Amino acid sequence: MKIETKRHDLNREVTLRDRSNSPFKTLASKLTLIKLEVGLIECRLTLQVPINLYQQIETESLFSFRHEIRNLPSVMEFLPEIGIQIEIALQPSFLTELMNRATDPEGITTYFLHLNQEQPTHPLFFTENWLLLSVTQNQERTLVGYRTLWDYLSPVTLAQGETSGAEEPSFDALTQFFKEWSQNKLSTATEKAQSEILNEITNFLEGVVNVSREEFTKLLQDIDLQITDSKGKPSLFNQSIEQQMLDFFIEDDWSFTKLSGEPTLQLAFQGKNGAWHCYAKAKEENQQFVFYSICPISTPEEKRGSLVEFLTRANYAMILGNFELDYNDGEVRYKTSIDVEGDRLTFALIKRLVYTNVMMMDIYLPGIISVVQDDASPAEAIRSIEQPDTNITLEAIES
Repeated sequence: MKIETKRHDLNREVTLRDRSNSPFKTLASKLTLIKLEVGLIECRLTLQVPINLYQQIETESLFSFRHEIRNLPSVMEFLPEIGIQIEIALQPSFLTELMNRATDPEGITTYFLHLNQEQPTHPLFFTENWLLLSVTQNQERTLVGYRTLWDYLSPVTLAQGETSGAEEPSFDALTQFFKEWSQNKLSTATEKAQSEILNEITNFLEGVVNVSREEFTKLLQDIDLQITDSKGKPSLFNQSIEQQMLDFFIEDDWSFTKLSGEPTLQLAFQGKNGAWHCYAKAKEENQQFVFYSICPISTPEEKRGSLVEFLTRANYAMILGNFELDYNDGEVRYKTSIDVEGDRLTFALIKRLVYTNVMMMDIYLPGIISVVQDDASPAEAIRSIEQPDTNITLEAIES
């Protein structure tokens, strides 16, 4: 298939809108339309922005920008007195809007400019509907800047791969990007950021490349195995269970103590009904993550029979996790765990295990106390907790 590129010099001011729907004006120097025989596949806009607007783009993550998806850091800092050129691409889902209005590049350009003047609140001009491809600044004898992941995975890049006969152009582009990312020591994104990037990539490519979400995830896993950091250790999405565990609690702003010589963290949690210690454990050999909430009261020997009944009633129909009682010393704990052998642990999975765990301890703690300290019957204690109007949700404890 033949790729046809039409560039139109604009050199005029356009109005765009940021995430808060606030308008801002910037100089658009060029509109680039890229077509195949099947029709328009990409619309790019080149903007000339001052340093303060570029800083806003970085800070507010406009145009789907984030630091983790840059291929290379700037060799030199951007100079405040020189304008910065950024190139953005329209999300593929909006190309139909342009093609429905005009069939030729000149008509599309005219429609784009007229629409911006007459309807500046049109979704076409919201920054969230564009992708940042590259940032450059012409300094004395030096071009400073970087490309982003979106440039590697742009429809024109993928189309070029298809025309060259490559069966998996998206795989080739991702491999190239992640190699450069790793080689330049930029693979420092937290697990949460990595998961968000993965989701954005799959959402973007689902409608552009004939690859299902499951197939694309498999491609990413294949790429992960090839990447190591500067010390030869696995990086990116192939991190150890312990490292993923550490990343989560750092990113989620927990205070913790790492037990000496063990892949275990000790943490404290304050719920609505009490405070207690928690333990997070990584079991690398089995590819497992385990989280415990330790009940703040121990059970005397003469109360353990009653508490066993209470915990058995509580555990019935539990979907995620369960209560445990150590009959030797009376310790009560709630356990949640996951085995990710053959798969990968994510920020979202850890969050679900951790917050479900502490939520359950917080909900059932008053019942444990009433059985152990107030001589309540196990059945009565359960009834007081599991009433029909009880709102047992993850959101309840996270708030």
